[in-house]
Amino acid sequence: MLYTIALVLIILWLAGLVTSYTMGGFIHILLVIAVIVILVRLING
Repeated sequence: MLYTIALVLIILWLAGLVTSYTMGGFIHILLVIAVIVILVRLING
């Protein structure tokens, strides 16, 4: 579940970069959270 959410956040972040439509620093905070979640999932197995 968390992995799916993280993946969606990363896709939205990339879409925001491509379309130049960003919500300020908020979208980058979401990206950092998504990366942390993925790393935790990989470390814990």
